[in-house]
Amino acid sequence: MTTATVTESTLAAFSDAWNRHDVDALMSFMSDDCVFMTAGGPDACGARHVGREAVAKAFAGAWATLPDAQWRKGVHFVQGDFGVSQWTFTGTAADGTRVETDGVDIFTFKDGKIAVKNAFRKARPNLPALT
Repeated sequence: MTTATVTESTLAAFSDAWNRHDVDALMSFMSDDCVFMTAGGPDACGARHVGREAVAKAFAGAWATLPDAQWRKGVHFVQGDFGVSQWTFTGTAADGTRVETDGVDIFTFKDGKIAVKNAFRKARPNLPALT
């Protein structure tokens, strides 16, 4: 029996789906019992979303406040059932201020799918709006 594995190319494709704002494509990478822990939120882990429906809703929420959100300069690492993606997050807030901050996703894989996506990013004040 061959078990599917996640590779650096898998994580690059996952990142591309984020930049296309494609929830269906993103969810095709996730396990049925997936967990997403956000970079910010009320808990020590940010906010924890469990299961396909909750994770898909949380993923889509990323674009609600920053509709032009992008994860640029991606670099991906995989070691066994764990992986990391480094990126620079950019976007424009409703008031025109800009977000530009570095971050990482730490992943746990199961049966060739992403079981856990745990997001971390630097806290940085928004940059002035472009004029």
